[in-house]
Amino acid sequence: MGRIVEQTLLDVLFVLSGFALLMGGGEGLVQGATRISENLSVSPLVVGFTVVAVGTSLPELAVALAAISANTPDIAVGGVLGSNVANVMLVLGAAAVLGANSDTEIGVKRDALAVVAATLFMAIFVYFGKVPFLAGIVMLACLIGYYYYTYSVAISGEDVYEFEDSWLPNKMSLAIPACALGGAMIWFGAELLVTGSTNIAETFGVSEAVIGLTMVALGTSLPELAVTLVAGFRGQGGVAVGNVLGSNVMNIMGIIGIASIVGNGIPVDVEFQRDILVVMATSGFIVWMLISEKEFTKNIGTMMILTYLVYISYLSGILDGLI
Repeated sequence: MGRIVEQTLLDVLFVLSGFALLMGGGEGLVQGATRISENLSVSPLVVGFTVVAVGTSLPELAVALAAISANTPDIAVGGVLGSNVANVMLVLGAAAVLGANSDTEIGVKRDALAVVAATLFMAIFVYFGKVPFLAGIVMLACLIGYYYYTYSVAISGEDVYEFEDSWLPNKMSLAIPACALGGAMIWFGAELLVTGSTNIAETFGVSEAVIGLTMVALGTSLPELAVTLVAGFRGQGGVAVGNVLGSNVMNIMGIIGIASIVGNGIPVDVEFQRDILVVMATSGFIVWMLISEKEFTKNIGTMMILTYLVYISYLSGILDGLI
């Protein structure tokens, strides 16, 4: 009994350390990438939809690849689905509560439709019970095409852009090491997180799917939350929404795509049929809000956060005694 308690405490330490490394690594990588983009005179619109979105999605990628290596694909799939729900309901909800209302420009609407397409891709794989190797290649090709199109549209405009402030000095000699160190922290943090969460799941008989949908998903959404909170405090709703939409597209098309290639196809547990419906409902709600140009009020943000907390409570079994 004592050995079990000792191992559990160690696993919890692994999980907490993994969370900390993921958040710190994501921050360093994003700040470094932003400074590199500024030095190369790349539009911040492109940075928001691509560099920042990819940077904040690296924790999900690291966790997914670590999970595939550990032969626990449910954590990889659950982490992506749960992260997309967290991004939409928790992260955007927090932005709305902070008053970060987004201007529904064409770029934001375009990325909203990209989220719909990516979610439909994932829904098909969930109901077929597998993401094939070939599907991963197709998803990556579509993602690259999407980024190329976004970049082409961005550089064709004549608008003058201003780069956001960063705590990192504007020097390439610091930006590149910041990216490298951030990436290393992300990978190491992912290893700790997967190891700790898998052991906890085995110890308490909790399914890997639920662990992926809750603890892992929330932990890997911390970079998006950090970026969005900063945008919220500055009143930059477009940055917040753009980061989340880009991250959700990257999570499905990029991360699941890469994971299926590395794993030569990955199985999808039937349990995720419930959760893809949640992803479709929450993403659909946000897309409807953006396309119909509805305002993200503080009340709506509060409702989104409370809905997410209820969902997490349900997955964790907290509501079992109440229902």
